[in-house]
Amino acid sequence: MEISKFAGKPADPSLLINVPRLVSAYYTRRPDPSLPEQRVVFGTSGHRGSSPDNAFNETHILAITQAICLYRKQQSVDGPLYIGMDTHALSEPAFASAMEVLAANSVDVMVDADHGYTPTPVISHAILTYNRGRKSGLADGIVITPSHNPPRFGGFKYDPPHGGPADTHVTEWIERQANGLVAEGLRGVARFPFERARSVPTAHPYKYLNSYVSDLPSAVDLEAIRESKVHVGVDPLGGASVAYWDAIGDRYGLNLEVVNHSVDPTFRFMTVDWDGQIRMDPSSVYAMASMVGLKDRFDVAFASDTDADRHGVVSHSHGLLEPNHYLSVAISYLFANRPQWSPTVAVGKTVVSSSMIDRVVKKLGRKLVEVPVGFKWFVEGLIDGSLGFGGEESSGASFLRRDGTVWTTDKDGLVPNLLAAEITARTGKDPGEHYQKLTADFGIPYYTRIDAPATPDQKTRLEKLSPEAVTTPSLAGERIKERLTRAPGDGATIGGLKVVTANGWFAARPSGTENIYKIYAESFKNESHLDAIVSEAQEIVNKALAHP
Repeated sequence: MEISKFAGKPADPSLLINVPRLVSAYYTRRPDPSLPEQRVVFGTSGHRGSSPDNAFNETHILAITQAICLYRKQQSVDGPLYIGMDTHALSEPAFASAMEVLAANSVDVMVDADHGYTPTPVISHAILTYNRGRKSGLADGIVITPSHNPPRFGGFKYDPPHGGPADTHVTEWIERQANGLVAEGLRGVARFPFERARSVPTAHPYKYLNSYVSDLPSAVDLEAIRESKVHVGVDPLGGASVAYWDAIGDRYGLNLEVVNHSVDPTFRFMTVDWDGQIRMDPSSVYAMASMVGLKDRFDVAFASDTDADRHGVVSHSHGLLEPNHYLSVAISYLFANRPQWSPTVAVGKTVVSSSMIDRVVKKLGRKLVEVPVGFKWFVEGLIDGSLGFGGEESSGASFLRRDGTVWTTDKDGLVPNLLAAEITARTGKDPGEHYQKLTADFGIPYYTRIDAPATPDQKTRLEKLSPEAVTTPSLAGERIKERLTRAPGDGATIGGLKVVTANGWFAARPSGTENIYKIYAESFKNESHLDAIVSEAQEIVNKALAHP
């Protein structure tokens, strides 16, 4: 992975998007449904694309929204639909398009009362709050966001009544219906003009911020944070949480300082990511360079991405924590400091997350549930309270309320960040110091992820690999213990391959959105052992891709 010479530096003006041109392309360009790259495609988190590429245009959003309306009718989902958007330039136009279709289909839509931005976890929280105790008239939601992706992107995702990411069978159904509508020139799409759509009786104002913020003490010990006067720094990275942090600090009397209130769809205030692109990724030391530079000013600091479903924790002691490191700390702390959680409550992680989590969970005496990549695999366990925590190596996580009931079923970037402040307040040590203690107990893990190009055909082959594709008995000098194509926690296919030894592992899987495959690897020995795992993993994958 070649690091750009601009990584970690302020964005050059040449990198900034032309917002009027982007929005104009949204309304004027017409996608060709015969081209795969211009069709509606739901990845792990909805449909994403850029309007100049004919991949995220008015046509797509009108069709997807009508398809969602058809799905709701088919499934008898007739409660309110909670809708929110982030600060990307294409989110506002997509919101207008969605409202036009929802109004014409007589869907009761809950719109932010202050015409503000709404984080992904806030939509999940609103859906679950409404549906609690109900068996019929259930609510669902739409979140308009491409998450942390660069400013030129738009995104659109659907949350069913469980409040989390829609499962594959749901998104495939919506995808098929939407592409059919696009192919038929939007015949069958009901639509009102936007001004009428905003004033219909089925459009209802909803105080998202107040509902979410007032409920936070049920998830995090804000009183401990207030009493400790721990100095907290926050950067919303120009995203949907921008109004939330001041509200949290003011309402609960926290010593909390928001260092950046800017909302600018070009995101010109960002330092660029590893590849020289502007990307609002709170887990990237390059995108977070400005925040890391402030670490000595605060006891603990953090950021969320554009839709606030990812967290990034900057400790006074160690700077930005890698996602796997903080997940391990959060799990270790939560399961020792949530006395109301049942002794049977388990820990959820994805197959590509660090084995440090396995070691922490074993010491806690808890069950580990290892699932494929994608937060949707945690939804059922979070809803029924059997999973206390669900986390992904890409810095997405959520956990139960303090009483052991569900908080959100989608990634929540706000509560893991606030948990970092709780940890610091209640223990007197920041998360970086806690991670150092974990490495003293369990050893130091060396972790990496490598991206490599792959054709669509090669991606399909990789996705369908069998354990028998690995013919060697050892990996980097150690006997192979497991060859996995299904997740140990639920038996679901992982869409690739994972190979495990006593002190290391690798996993290879195709990207859901790009023509690349990814190799994740980890060693509990040293860097040279990690390099050997990666090298041998690439040989195994290349051999498999070369022979259908």
